Amino acid sequence: MTEEKSPGKEVEVRIYSIATSMTESIIFLDETEGTRILPIWIGPMEAQAIAIRLSGYPSPRPMTHDLLFSVIKTLGLTVNRVTISDIVENTYYSQLHISEPGGANPRLVDSRPSDAVALAVRFGCPIFINENVFGKTQVLSKPITEDEVVKFKHDLKNLKPNDIIGQLLDGGLHGRSAAETGETAEEEENQEGEENDEQT
Repeated sequence: MTEEKSPGKEVEVRIYSIATSMTESIIFLDETEGTRILPIWIGPMEAQAIAIRLSGYPSPRPMTHDLLFSVIKTLGLTVNRVTISDIVENTYYSQLHISEPGGANPRLVDSRPSDAVALAVRFGCPIFINENVFGKTQVLSKPITEDEVVKFKHDLKNLKPNDIIGQLLDGGLHGRSAAETGETAEEEENQEGEENDEQT
């Protein structure tokens, strides 16, 4: 644990959708007061841990994230929020904001984004993304009309993660270009490595 520091500008997000295959998954996080969606590649097990909790399906025995949730609660602590704080060499970094009840003795704990989100849905706490993360990677634009939303979610359900990768790089699925996101040419060339983020 480390002492909590003042964060930079952060944007609150929520889980928009999860696309999964046998070997990899993508979680889509959309800003609550904006149109951007951030796709993050995660492992299938982590995706399952998030999806199971969202579905309300009770696991007969505690899964790893359920166990961690219980340990934190048993120690008299809580997760107030989670933050996806940076992306460095195609690896995302996130933090758990943990404190005693009432916010006393706040601490930050380093975490993978998938684990942070899995705990956020268990604690019912908000998820934030540091603004600089949006400028370092490919993002999607959220559909505006209800018909676009329905079609977008339908497309996500029928696409495999590798299909989504290709469409992101081709500017499909309402993707934004490197110029629009402030992404450098070198970063754009490295986008295909992002799927290894949560699998290592």
